[in-house]
Amino acid sequence: MRRLGIGFYLLLCPFALWLLLLIILPHLNMLEVSLNLRSYTTPKSYTFQNYLNFFEQPLYWNTFVRTAWMSILATLLTLLIAFPMAYYIAKLAKGRSKTLLLMACILPFWLSELVRTYGWMIILRESGLLSGLLRYFGIIENNIEFLYNDASIMLGLVYTAMLFMIVPLVSALESLDDSHIEAGYDLGGSHWNVLREIVIPHAMPGIVSGCIIVFMLSLGNYLTPNLIGGKDSLWFTEQIFTQFITRFNWEQGSAFGILLLLLSSLIVYLGLLLSGQTLSKTMGK
Repeated sequence: MRRLGIGFYLLLCPFALWLLLLIILPHLNMLEVSLNLRSYTTPKSYTFQNYLNFFEQPLYWNTFVRTAWMSILATLLTLLIAFPMAYYIAKLAKGRSKTLLLMACILPFWLSELVRTYGWMIILRESGLLSGLLRYFGIIENNIEFLYNDASIMLGLVYTAMLFMIVPLVSALESLDDSHIEAGYDLGGSHWNVLREIVIPHAMPGIVSGCIIVFMLSLGNYLTPNLIGGKDSLWFTEQIFTQFITRFNWEQGSAFGILLLLLSSLIVYLGLLLSGQTLSKTMGK
């Protein structure tokens, strides 16, 4: 087994420091804060009351479940839309057209998420572009408010995460030898059989990788549900924001943050289990 030199460890130091100082230690501190009661007089004593408050309040629990379900649905919709796009880019598009298609996917993400979200608000609001076009063509008589509902939230989540699904899929599909697909057709396979038996199994690491990224982004998204969904969007990150910023209840907010971390880890683990993948396969090792 080849020994790793000092250069490897020197290169590893910045990443290890970043992981320790910005991820591990803050989460450990948040866990410690979540186990304290909000009190300015009594000394600190560890308790699970902040977690019990979560289960005792139907609003918190329902919002938690709703956020998980909507995030899973957004991930599945993103996969269904992104897969044919990624397949066309990876296997059918050639030369300049392939480059242009990739740039068309990447260019919108040169703008910040806030700007892109406001762009959708301009399109979907009651006096916006979509309502105006429908009135112009006589499809509707009065302006319609397309914002502040689950459909608009889903649209925003899918659009925000689309690139992070396309890139892993394109990377996985590009490594698929075209001769394997041709052999599938030569052996009498239909389009569905070739897709099910050859394309999807080969692209599975990219599918799982993209789903993990999109799910994490959707679950922890704050801007899109808050702006497009409005005050009644019932997204769990808004509950965390309210505890930290509005109520200054850092103990309860930390407990909510830990619960969100546990939820995301559990669903990712179940997704890997169901797909038969591992993190090492997903990361391309």
